[in-house]
Amino acid sequence: MIKFKLNGLEVQVEEGTTLLEAAHFYGFPVPTLCYHEGLSNWGGCRLCIVELKQGNQSRIVSSCTYLAQNDLNVFTNSEKVVKIRKTIIETMLATVPTSKIVQDLASKYGVHRVRVAVENKDCLLCGLCTRMCIEQMDGKAIGLVGRGDSLKITTAFDKRSDTCRLCGGCIYICPACQIRCIGPNIEKDGPICNACANLEPPCLDQFENMMCYMDPCVACEIGTEKPVKSKL
Repeated sequence: MIKFKLNGLEVQVEEGTTLLEAAHFYGFPVPTLCYHEGLSNWGGCRLCIVELKQGNQSRIVSSCTYLAQNDLNVFTNSEKVVKIRKTIIETMLATVPTSKIVQDLASKYGVHRVRVAVENKDCLLCGLCTRMCIEQMDGKAIGLVGRGDSLKITTAFDKRSDTCRLCGGCIYICPACQIRCIGPNIEKDGPICNACANLEPPCLDQFENMMCYMDPCVACEIGTEKPVKSKL
């Protein structure tokens, strides 16, 4: 068994367990977009980052690709992690503002503005569709082509694939294909919605470099009463 510290808690997991799996097993929510149970881990979206601390030194790693090791000191929601995570979500919003999944992430993690140019693309390059096609549907009809700014998901030679069975697996799993809701008081063309955001959470936001782990947040069940923030 592998033994290490997770948010100050002494934990143990089987060898070969990723930090993401360990965090979820012990009840610490870690967001992710490119991870999906049953598909290979890719670490492309970087939402699942965690902080590894040793003395005064620390580093950020993607928890879905980093295997648990003895004597690690892991923090899933440290101040540094949360700051980077919000920036990642903000970038995703600018890339695909029409995605309901991304909009929900923004509301959940308190991202209320977009400070970069909005691109309005239809792909996050999370690689879910390509892995679904190859690993689950045995289709191998699509893949990542190019690099840098020219990176895209397409068929071989940009032509209709002879191996595609039109199963719809790629559409089912794509986070950009799940269109955001548009309510009567929501700016349709805006990059951010936040209509579902809990703007005044009654619970503790941060305490000694640790964040709240209630998921879902119990504040959502309180209703319209104005809660009193904890003073711990």
